[in-house]
Amino acid sequence: MRRRIVMSMLAGATLLVSALFGPGAAAAQAADAPAEFGTDWHDPVTAAPPVDLPHTPSCQVTLADAQFRDFTPYRGAYTPPQDCGDRWSKVVLRLDGKVKGRQYDRLGYLHVGGVEILRTSTPEPSPDGIEWHVEKDVTRYSDTFRRAQDVEMLIGNVVDGTYTGVIDVHVTLTFYAGRPAERTPDRVLTLADTPDGTTLTTPRNSERIVAEVYATGSGGGCEEFWYLTVADPASYSCKADHGPYREVQIKVDGRLAGIAAPFPNVWTGGWSNPFLWYVLPAPGAFDVRPIAYDLTPFAGLLNDGRPHRFEVSVAGLPAGRPGWSAPVNVLVWQDAHRDRVTGALTADRATDIANSSVYTPGSENRVATDAGHRLTVSGYLDTSHGRVTTTVTRALANTSVHRWTDGENMDGLDATWSDDQTVTVDGHGPARTTHTHRTYTMNGATTIGTDDRLRTVLTLGDRASVVELQGGRRTAWSRLDDTYNGDAAYTMNVPRDQRHAVGTSSERYRLYGSDGCYDRSLATAQGALTEDRYRC
Repeated sequence: MRRRIVMSMLAGATLLVSALFGPGAAAAQAADAPAEFGTDWHDPVTAAPPVDLPHTPSCQVTLADAQFRDFTPYRGAYTPPQDCGDRWSKVVLRLDGKVKGRQYDRLGYLHVGGVEILRTSTPEPSPDGIEWHVEKDVTRYSDTFRRAQDVEMLIGNVVDGTYTGVIDVHVTLTFYAGRPAERTPDRVLTLADTPDGTTLTTPRNSERIVAEVYATGSGGGCEEFWYLTVADPASYSCKADHGPYREVQIKVDGRLAGIAAPFPNVWTGGWSNPFLWYVLPAPGAFDVRPIAYDLTPFAGLLNDGRPHRFEVSVAGLPAGRPGWSAPVNVLVWQDAHRDRVTGALTADRATDIANSSVYTPGSENRVATDAGHRLTVSGYLDTSHGRVTTTVTRALANTSVHRWTDGENMDGLDATWSDDQTVTVDGHGPARTTHTHRTYTMNGATTIGTDDRLRTVLTLGDRASVVELQGGRRTAWSRLDDTYNGDAAYTMNVPRDQRHAVGTSSERYRLYGSDGCYDRSLATAQGALTEDRYRC
């Protein structure tokens, strides 16, 4: 996209809203569309499902009441609920936000006891004001919530004579009594800064270790649009030494322990066109999904009671360039019947990163990228229930074609990322294998006409399939397809009331599997919600 255009500034993921009507019903708020955008529009919604809530007594705790006008963090204190015990079937975070006037999209985080429990971004407001809601299952952080903790939250913002929107948020945790459906981590740890880098000391009886990394490219610079960067000699405004391939890596004591494809987040001013996102944000824009790395093969090394060095880096990021944030939580499950669990790392094999990015100049310049990487790690632990071997294999691939004209008055991308992981746990009964296949897609273009009319047409896809096997037999499965389509246009370089902005968008979120079916579609035109349909 042309750099003279103001592009999106900062961050995001999925906004979850409760379904108002039963399957097959159309929501009553669906309305006829105006001819063009006005000074107000429907509050942001997404088609993603709400958190499934248990029918048990609950307690609510406020985490934050804050107004963000600058880059000063909100700091508060958390106290565990008094009337719901210290074991919960579910813990649900809810953020209620409101903003009015003029403002960019902004990136934010929420920490409890140093643990990042939410990474989020904000919608861009109407002059009349909007409200939005985020709902997230945070049950896996229950260990953190059992003790009094410091709270820190920041949604960095700028308020001045032009950008008037003050971001007002209220955040709560609701605790539901009972036992969780799955065993939650016994410990939730964060990395410590030392003279040797960031380190972590795990309990000596750890039998499962998962790191999660909230990786986002953001900040308003080229790494917010890393998937569009090109290498010399291509004549494009965002450069990177080896082109657009990015990979989020985690290392333990200098050894490669995990690889992952970053999700191509698009924030609510992205692709130079906020009219795409006023009602329907892109998948993942309000609740950023962390990347999960199963580090159990390294538990035999980590269980020695000593600090170990953890490093997270982004392969493909030019040296010295800022723009990526990658906070880390480490989730640990402990052996309840043994104070110390020993073991060993038995395999740690990675291919070289394949990365071909070919530039073809012309009236329509073109960069074709084909890249990928593969890693296998394996290790065993001698637990109270016998020797258990865990093997993790992960394979990444990225293909893309980036097209643009001189001056970048046309700028388009057709890209696919795949992230395939297989985890096999062998021991204490039949081997258990989980296959996870994720695919992200981005296909669209922004064009600027001679009349300064900017138009963006864009399709985004977030797809995943998961199959669980035990002893070779399928025991559970799921398939996700979250697809967004948008087409919006406005006149640049004129006052807001002369932009004559129009835009349509739609999202369909489908989740099928052994646990049931969810299928919801939304559609908008000129800021009005025109369809809200359930099909399951």
